[in-house]
Amino acid sequence: MRSYVFNRILGMIPTLAIISVIVFVVIQLPPGDIVTSTLDRMQSQGVEVSAEQVQNLRAQFNLDEPLPMQYLRWAGGFLTGDMGYSFLFARPVNELVWERLGFTLVITISALLFTWVVAIPIGVYTAVRQYSIGDYVLTSLALIGLATPSFLLALILMYIGYEWFGISIGGLFSPEFQEAPWSFARFTDMLSHLWIPMVVVGMGGAAVTMRILRANLLDELNKPYVVTARAKGVGPVKLIIKYPLRIAINPFISTIGLLLPTLISGEAIVSMVLNLPTTGPALLQALMNQDMYLAGSFLMLLAVLTVVGMLISDLLLAWADPRIRYE
Repeated sequence: MRSYVFNRILGMIPTLAIISVIVFVVIQLPPGDIVTSTLDRMQSQGVEVSAEQVQNLRAQFNLDEPLPMQYLRWAGGFLTGDMGYSFLFARPVNELVWERLGFTLVITISALLFTWVVAIPIGVYTAVRQYSIGDYVLTSLALIGLATPSFLLALILMYIGYEWFGISIGGLFSPEFQEAPWSFARFTDMLSHLWIPMVVVGMGGAAVTMRILRANLLDELNKPYVVTARAKGVGPVKLIIKYPLRIAINPFISTIGLLLPTLISGEAIVSMVLNLPTTGPALLQALMNQDMYLAGSFLMLLAVLTVVGMLISDLLLAWADPRIRYE
């Protein structure tokens, strides 16, 4: 197992290197750069900028250098922990990334836990009670959750909260805690707001996961080893949890790495609707204004999370299923 983990970590290096080249090239494809987009915005507001000032700005952000040199500067800075300076937000990229990535991970991980907590018991129940009234009701609700876009669900919750309860649903903090330093009161205030994006982001994943588990478990329940164990007098709860559920849950574990970027991309749209201080709105603004350092750093960190998530899912799969040995 150690050699497998070591080889996988070594394999991440060329993978992330290729991803970094693709990210840099894609961001550079549109004409212009952060300076030209900023100048266009300033000129539309009636502000004139001299050619000398433009040249100084381009030199300040190394935009007057050839593209290979710009890539090496960005990639080298990323590896050393210096992600550059965001011209759009007038702040170091390190501060913006870690400030917003933390909130993104909190929402994503809570949505992942919500997905599992909701999907596993419902999936087991609908498989064991196939064609019952509860199966039809829960399956129908899952289809509705699957068909409803996350941003539409966020808008519905905002409308219900305002019209029925007279509260404003949006953001992760109450107004008095927006700029306050971290404290226990601010942490509890964040938790009181966290359930809304958690449910909105995790609802679609829970619907998909529940249906996958139901289908896999139904397939396992009809196999001979389950019939044999039931004939030997194994209790129904022990029978389901110890044998077919362990096998049916494998697809959940193997797709953790793929579920993370899916939840994060869903979180980006929800964040713009609910006004959340996460990576989604900042990444969208950075891409629209070609803020290379900010957009590239966000995308690379999401790529790192995806690659690491795939490794974690493979290791958990080997731990959960004794039949799998990567040696």
